[in-house]
Amino acid sequence: MNIGVLALQGDVREHLAALAESDVLARPVRRPEELADVDALVIPGGESTAISNLAVSFGLLDPVRERIAGGMPVYGSCAGMIMLAAEVLDGRPDQQSFKGIDMTVRRNAFGRQVDSFEGEVPIDDIEGGDFHAVFIRAPWVEEVGDGVRVLGRVKDGQAAGRIVAVRQGNLLATAFHPELTGDLRVHRYFVEMVRQAA
Repeated sequence: MNIGVLALQGDVREHLAALAESDVLARPVRRPEELADVDALVIPGGESTAISNLAVSFGLLDPVRERIAGGMPVYGSCAGMIMLAAEVLDGRPDQQSFKGIDMTVRRNAFGRQVDSFEGEVPIDDIEGGDFHAVFIRAPWVEEVGDGVRVLGRVKDGQAAGRIVAVRQGNLLATAFHPELTGDLRVHRYFVEMVRQAA
């Protein structure tokens, strides 16, 4: 199994390392021909407008959309969640997304960089207790369509109850950064999704 990490901007190396530790071959994807060689894709955290602009510049926007429509498993963390959303609130007017998951996401919903925080998130389908989640200028999900399963919500604090993990078919998204924690459970869950899809 080859899992690609969209290597346009963001924490690409951390996702490559987490996938390698999850016993799969992981490789960076920057061009359509590299996308064609992978079985699944991870869209890392970073800056969603930069990823959007670079996806257009590198000719990847439509190929990724086509692979998603064809059933390719994709996992997006933080900015990757924004890139997978059907609708983005508080984005730039020219911002594009891959429109994979039937959800409305609000950019920077938790606030600016100084408002970044860590908290515990219980995640359905993932055993081992709450996930220690790192939120950095993170989005949250405002609304989901009928085909979307909510997997996780913020447990405590002012944002308690906000949706921060979802799944729709072969697509998975989290508002937080599991690649920064050393906890491989989300990546291993995605790897299992890829195996089942294959």
